[in-house]
Amino acid sequence: MESFDGTNPAPPSYQPATALPTGTARVTIYLSTHMPIISLLLVALGTSFAPADADDPAIGEIRAVLDRQVADWNRKDLDAFCEGYWNSPKLVFQSAGDRTEGWQAMRERYRKRYQGEGREMGTLAFLKLEIEPLGAASAFARGRWQLTLSDGKTVGGLFTLILRKRPEGWRIIHDHTSSDAK
Repeated sequence: MESFDGTNPAPPSYQPATALPTGTARVTIYLSTHMPIISLLLVALGTSFAPADADDPAIGEIRAVLDRQVADWNRKDLDAFCEGYWNSPKLVFQSAGDRTEGWQAMRERYRKRYQGEGREMGTLAFLKLEIEPLGAASAFARGRWQLTLSDGKTVGGLFTLILRKRPEGWRIIHDHTSSDAK
């Protein structure tokens, strides 16, 4: 048997490789031959999972809906506040271990809790708001809500909203709100 340059014979212990490499050698060969394809796929996937662009018009539009809700709440206009929600029997509002379905039921829940006898609406703020578009017509928002009551005490908690762009604009179609532990 000759060596690779064709001049000297190969040592007697030389055996040509006939089996495929296994273990680490096989992974190394695979990665070295497929790395350009893998790299292109990662770049392509990375762009589709990139953080939302703060200049995305959907973010501004959704922020405007939520800012309007805060302003409506602080004017004690519960009906205007509720306009940020999808006016549908399919609206879902979950809080305190309860599930409320439908716009009318959600509005009534707010009315009893914040405008009922001996209740107050306080001053609302949304803090640490994050808005993430999920496509051209859907997004989620999450953050912290805080109510400052007339006696100066504050109550609050976390919320996660799912919004959908409807013909009338962005509307909350699902609200999951929790209160801080007391």
